[in-house]
Amino acid sequence: MDIIKIFEQFPTQRDCLDHLEKVRWNGKPVCPYCYSDSVSTMKNENRYHCNNCNTSFSVTVGTIFHNTKLPLQKWFLAISIILNAKKGISARQIGRDIHVTKDTAWRISMQIRKAMKEYGKLLEGIVEADETYVGGKNKNRHNDKKTTGGQGRGGSDKQPVFGVIQRDGSVKANKVDNVKKYTLQKEIKKNVKRQSVVMTDEWLSYRGLSADYTHNTVNHGAGTYVIGDIHTNTIENFWSLFKRGFIGQYHQLSKKYLNRYLDEFCFRHNNRNNENVFELVICKGLGVL
Repeated sequence: MDIIKIFEQFPTQRDCLDHLEKVRWNGKPVCPYCYSDSVSTMKNENRYHCNNCNTSFSVTVGTIFHNTKLPLQKWFLAISIILNAKKGISARQIGRDIHVTKDTAWRISMQIRKAMKEYGKLLEGIVEADETYVGGKNKNRHNDKKTTGGQGRGGSDKQPVFGVIQRDGSVKANKVDNVKKYTLQKEIKKNVKRQSVVMTDEWLSYRGLSADYTHNTVNHGAGTYVIGDIHTNTIENFWSLFKRGFIGQYHQLSKKYLNRYLDEFCFRHNNRNNENVFELVICKGLGVL
């Protein structure tokens, strides 16, 4: 779904509402407050009146579109733009594209990312696990803003992020408090099916995984990156793409909202071959899925 198709399929607010109502209610409106289907149409307001609890409502109540004052077409355009931006897109750019302020574009983007949150089934087969850090480089900072520890795991102001990816499959990633053994192995056990093959680097926190998994490692510190089919290149490629978005688009990500951005990149990766990904976001945004 691109912006041309948005204009063709949803030229008016009524077209957008009709589509949301079809997806959420399948032609039979239900009150989101008392769940009664005894409702009357308020045509002049694009709303419905519940004859049971005596309240009015629209299809957007309780969804990512709740209380929006913007035309739904702009929401649909923003969804399309974000889905097609492989390396992410800034709120300022979205604001310019759909003619809204930067703050409005940021709120829309965060609501859309909320709909991109996935839980999914456990990863299995060959799974790569790796940690990375999000934050600026000391060499690019002014002297009065440099931090201790420098690059890599020593950066005191960087946020650790952990991810697991199934080769030719899905990826899961989220921020973590630290990269200690208990933390990382807990994440692996939460997201990867037992008896799977887990590929990691030589980081000490991964030792002991062989009790539940077939654990293979590559020693990056010794300059070894691939041994046959043992490598972590797939997850590192995902980190590279995420950091291209961080460096080239967002420039700065707060720790508070970091998981939302990770959800966005994971969702795009996991649905890269899904031709109905636009409809998937609509369904998840309406709470249908």
